[in-house]
Amino acid sequence: MLPRVRSYRYIHLDVFTDRPFSGNQLAVFLDGRGLSTDTMQAIAKEMNFSETTFVLPSERNDTDFRVRIFTPAAELPMAGHPTIGTAFALARSGTIDHGRDRVVFGLGTGPTPVAFTWSEEALAFAWMTQGLPEFGPPIPDPAAAAAALRLPSAAVSGTGLPVQTVSCGLPYLYIPLATRRAVDSASLDAEAYERFLRAADLQDLPVFLFSSETGGDKATVYSRMFAPAFGIAEDPATGSASGPLGGYLVRHRVVPPERAGAMLSLQGVKMGRPSQIHIAIGVKNGEIVDVRIGGQAVIAGEGNLYL
Repeated sequence: MLPRVRSYRYIHLDVFTDRPFSGNQLAVFLDGRGLSTDTMQAIAKEMNFSETTFVLPSERNDTDFRVRIFTPAAELPMAGHPTIGTAFALARSGTIDHGRDRVVFGLGTGPTPVAFTWSEEALAFAWMTQGLPEFGPPIPDPAAAAAALRLPSAAVSGTGLPVQTVSCGLPYLYIPLATRRAVDSASLDAEAYERFLRAADLQDLPVFLFSSETGGDKATVYSRMFAPAFGIAEDPATGSASGPLGGYLVRHRVVPPERAGAMLSLQGVKMGRPSQIHIAIGVKNGEIVDVRIGGQAVIAGEGNLYL
């Protein structure tokens, strides 16, 4: 007798882009019921994208779906491109009705609203609400931060901006760089970065580097992200880092409050997967009161995994 096999349907998307083969890849398993945590982690390693999500029934009255997010190495409490991409996958499958204005996902950090804009045929754009940013103290050794990226000290110190941790649910270390060329030239020195974190009394953190130098595009910042501890050497688009990035840019007046609602991070160019992450920061009386990140996604394929 042949062993019983169960089929799990997934949708493969490119997120934070409007065209295939760019943006950040994502696999969304539309029904994760019956899968253990260990099996979900093994599937994420098998898919080998930056993240894989599993949609489950809601666990509380104020959410519509439970969504679990895994990198190839670990489960995450929240993430941006998986949240946006999962919304597009559920719209594609008909699980979310055309014209619905929003859903609330249950993530590891709690209820997470996602608002929609529709075209006549399909979901056109999605906005994810994130938590308000929490800022760590500025780190007083920009030269060591530059060395961890194999860059000269002036690449960081020349910005006049602090190296700092910021979190809207998942903490990142933000390193400002003077030029886009420096962003492209950066290469993470794992040993130097570990020494830098120890000296700053920080846990192992993903590192987000960016420059506000203008280019021949509409981007507010040009960026990259490294997260080797999560099994991600480099990420083409990082939504969970983009909300805190927006908070950083507003707090340090790289972007004035009147422009805070329409920022754009261009990420993944160095990888050959350009991604456009929209950032909207609400400011009232000089304080950040709302953080949203948004974007588009395209369907790259569909399939079934057999277990």
